[in-house]
Amino acid sequence: MYLALYRKYRPKTFDDVVGQEAITRTLKNEVLHQQLAHAYLFTGSRGTGKTTCSKILAKAVNCLHPVDGNPCLCCENCLAIEDGTMLDVVEMDAASNNGVNDVRMLREEANYTPAQGKYRVYIIDETHMLSTAAFNALLKTMEEPPPHVIFILATTEVHKVPATILSRCQRFDFSRIKTADIAKRLSYIAGEEDFTLADDAAHLIARLADGGMRDAISILDQCTSYAKDVTLSVVSQATGLVLQDYLFDLADVIYRRQTADAIQKIDELYEGSKDLQKLLGDLIDHYRNLMIAKSVPDPSDLISCLPEDLVRLQTQAKELPLSSILYALSVLQEAMAQMAKGAAKRLTAEMAMIKLCDPALDDSNRALLSRIDRLEQQLRSGTFTVQAAASTAAPAVQPAVTPLAAPVEEAPQSAKPPAPKASETPVELPPNEAETPAKDISAKPKPAASQPAPDDAPKTPQMFDRWPEILGELQQRDPAMGGILAGSMAFTLGDALFIGCPNALFGQLQKRDNLIKQLRILLYEKTGIPYKVRVKKQKPAAKPDDQLTHLLDDAQALGIEVDRQ
Repeated sequence: MYLALYRKYRPKTFDDVVGQEAITRTLKNEVLHQQLAHAYLFTGSRGTGKTTCSKILAKAVNCLHPVDGNPCLCCENCLAIEDGTMLDVVEMDAASNNGVNDVRMLREEANYTPAQGKYRVYIIDETHMLSTAAFNALLKTMEEPPPHVIFILATTEVHKVPATILSRCQRFDFSRIKTADIAKRLSYIAGEEDFTLADDAAHLIARLADGGMRDAISILDQCTSYAKDVTLSVVSQATGLVLQDYLFDLADVIYRRQTADAIQKIDELYEGSKDLQKLLGDLIDHYRNLMIAKSVPDPSDLISCLPEDLVRLQTQAKELPLSSILYALSVLQEAMAQMAKGAAKRLTAEMAMIKLCDPALDDSNRALLSRIDRLEQQLRSGTFTVQAAASTAAPAVQPAVTPLAAPVEEAPQSAKPPAPKASETPVELPPNEAETPAKDISAKPKPAASQPAPDDAPKTPQMFDRWPEILGELQQRDPAMGGILAGSMAFTLGDALFIGCPNALFGQLQKRDNLIKQLRILLYEKTGIPYKVRVKKQKPAAKPDDQLTHLLDDAQALGIEVDRQ
């Protein structure tokens, strides 16, 4: 009959235990010098060796011929304990025997002397599952135990064990086993069996096990059933790692704010019998990996995935602001909590997708920080999109900039001259008198001598209604400048065009070679008028002490409606 690998290669002595050297050395010395405690508490995550060390300790204290604190594995007591036929070693599962009557029965048996060995050893697995009454019944025996009794309590949730129990135990915390140690053990097992294991496959299995040796050996057993030559590809196929592409797709459509595509993807997964609660859990793991890839220079030891998926994670993490990743994690965790309370899974998942795609629907501070961080990253990279570029109408929300001191009156619509084609002879424009920022554009500039202002020319600056169109074309030619000028306003007065830009970068970059000339040529191509370009000086904003207030000011300057209540 086939024996599972994790049972076949379960450690028999303390020396066989991997990754818990400090604990095994202490236990060996206590057995060797007969300095045994009456109660032990083993705590740690699953698969780290708690139950295994409990059984080894039970054999070591009852062994007739111990070897340096280890059981000999040959005497009748060691063989009986290994077979589970020794009456003096009792293993109780507290998950199914957690009542007070079970503990009372154990307490009565503890009064009897051992029938075969030196000690009566009681191993209580999943101790945190005991009821309050059961803990109280156990406490009396642990306060004044018979000299021939040893209690070994094992638990994964030590915070649920009463302090009165903890204070009467010698506690050992089992740490997660290192990836390199797990991979080495897997390679040893492969050398003892009739299959081969590649080194990179062993390390991937070790990362998937998340520090648990038992889980790693179980994954290896699963892979050997798939193929006898265990490679990286075999591990990915056997464990289903290749089926995670939808997580990258969902993260992409969320970043691009494509709500309809996100809802459609949820619907496809739902129709394909994907559990939506499991889906949100997978998305949380995906964004966690993005967070690690964004924050750690070499995340290979912290992320369990294929090497090519790690490259994809690092590429996707570069596009996402860290605040957006953290915001997604918080929204998904809230949705998971709602599902756990019985909320409609499909509705909750769809609401989470809509909120992630449109943070403007969330009025929390974290959503606002995510939106501002996204805008700042787009401005830095030059990928900011001017949504009103296709329309010649003024944007619905004007930025909080006052480029003119005089009131603005809407100019009557007049016929616009045809714009020359860009492929024609290069445009020769008269010199621009305002290559540097204007002094005070509220004052009326003197018209050029070559083009005197007509008598019926407007006396006050007029809104330049084709400015969104100019910004859209500039976005295509120079994305960086198009992003910086997003949210700006333009006014005309005669042959002069005044620009008021809330972004301080524009004031620093306007001195770049040919910038004003490039803008004047674009204006001439679209309007046929050789405008002189002037830039409104912006007063430096006061720096508030509160960071959130500062971010709100930046958001309002970019044209975002802000509620300060």
